[in-house]
Amino acid sequence: MTHTPRPGAVLRLVAADPAMRLLGELTDDLSVEVADGAACADPELHTGPDVPETAQERQAREDVAKSVCAECPIRLRCLAMALVLRPEVGIWAGYTADELAALSRPAVAS
Repeated sequence: MTHTPRPGAVLRLVAADPAMRLLGELTDDLSVEVADGAACADPELHTGPDVPETAQERQAREDVAKSVCAECPIRLRCLAMALVLRPEVGIWAGYTADELAALSRPAVAS
């Protein structure tokens, strides 16, 4: 069984990173109870169904999940977790796993 750390624990683990420290400061006053009641508690919406879905079905589901994330009071905390955990599937803080991977890649100097 994989253990997913709680938001506060993840932020403490990455306190040395200045950007993560800023995210921690911005989200520190958000309670764990808020995180426990987040709308993303519907795993099928954010990670997809157990059965194959068409590209159009996946895009529609992801659009709905992103709209749920847009209204979430712990979106920054979720983003901080996602940037640390680097998920391979799902919608986190309004981003797909591929979008998160692109965000965390170092910029290439031109």
